[in-house]
Amino acid sequence: MRIATALVLAVVMALPSLGSAESNFNVNVNLGVPVPPPPTVVVAPRVVFDAPPLFLAPSSLGFYVGVDMSYDMVLISGVYYLFQGNHWYRANHYNGPWVVTRYEQLPAPVRKYKVEKIRYYRDHEYRAYHANRDHYRGKHFRPGREDREEWRDEKDRRKEDKREAREEWKEHKKHGRGHGRDND
Repeated sequence: MRIATALVLAVVMALPSLGSAESNFNVNVNLGVPVPPPPTVVVAPRVVFDAPPLFLAPSSLGFYVGVDMSYDMVLISGVYYLFQGNHWYRANHYNGPWVVTRYEQLPAPVRKYKVEKIRYYRDHEYRAYHANRDHYRGKHFRPGREDREEWRDEKDRRKEDKREAREEWKEHKKHGRGHGRDND
């Protein structure tokens, strides 16, 4: 094997001295060792808004989705998530900077739905908002006016609501309700 490599190297080094004629010489030595493909580089997108975008919270999803924009963007607890080019990104601001995020690192509510379903609920909610903007009763949000404390308070309220619901359910089961019997 070493002799073959030395021979190929000698031929390659001798080629330039054979004259000024243009030549093309390729050497392919297969040593039986698999070479992994180069890593795929994911470039963070450049997202720019002139004004803060509008986010609506379809009750079917339970989190905010960006509307009236050319991006698939969601907002949960003050963190923005962008889906573009089969990759998820996250940022602390709607204009970025964006960082690639693995699917497993997305919040559970986002992982619960395929992007197509998120788009469906987003579009449905936006039509309702657009049709009756002055009397829209759903949750909506435009960044720039929020305070991080508000997001933390909202998150704490949701946790407390879930805890209370669990306690209620436990109490409900404790008294023999919920098993197909009507004891009320």
